[in-house]
Amino acid sequence: MHDEPRPAYYALGTGGWREYITLLHSPYTIWHLSYVVLGASAAPVLHLDRLAWTVLAFFLAVGIAAHALDELQGRPLATSIPNAALKAVSGLALAGAVGIGLYAGLRISPWVTPFVAFGVFVVLAYNLEVWKGRFHTDLWFAFAWGAFPALAGYWANAETIRAEALVVAAACLALTLVQRTLSTQCRTLRRKVAHASGALEYRDGRREELSIATLLQTPERSLRYLSYTVPLLALGWLLARLA
Repeated sequence: MHDEPRPAYYALGTGGWREYITLLHSPYTIWHLSYVVLGASAAPVLHLDRLAWTVLAFFLAVGIAAHALDELQGRPLATSIPNAALKAVSGLALAGAVGIGLYAGLRISPWVTPFVAFGVFVVLAYNLEVWKGRFHTDLWFAFAWGAFPALAGYWANAETIRAEALVVAAACLALTLVQRTLSTQCRTLRRKVAHASGALEYRDGRREELSIATLLQTPERSLRYLSYTVPLLALGWLLARLA
């Protein structure tokens, strides 16, 4: 008898505060917040206060609200957090993100409003899988959690969108598609596959038995490396701007 695999490699276990930490999807949340930093660092003018508030807004919207709503849809992380708690957490976090956006609209420019509106829309449309999941696709995920944070980070500092912002956003979109491709395979193996059998027979005579663990090894190792690489790249770019 084999132990049932955790729903994600970063899942801490069941019960209490561990489930709330797991709910944050910390490696992925930090990864996507790094896109805000990459976008801001590409702007011709860098305002650290604006960057900090933008990162906080995305943490509330993506790291907390979106993930809480996602857990309401079928319990992918298998937590025991009550539905009422998930709804309250998501509502408060999304309200906080909107509040930051509205404050930015007063202090910076009313043109921040489209960014706030799109952010609210995509959190609800993607994670609640409205319109029969039309917005719950790989491309929407890559744009919403990859390109959009980079564009928002750039605009919050430059108050415009130039060619370099689009290039950085495209790179973030592509990185998110890589993440999505790898994580989809991992989620399937961890959450849906009960057993894997078979073997790889090498030309030199070696034989490697297949299992869920062996099939997870390469994609999850890649995800771990990328979850370190993207934040380090963002930090390096930010430090270079501050030098």
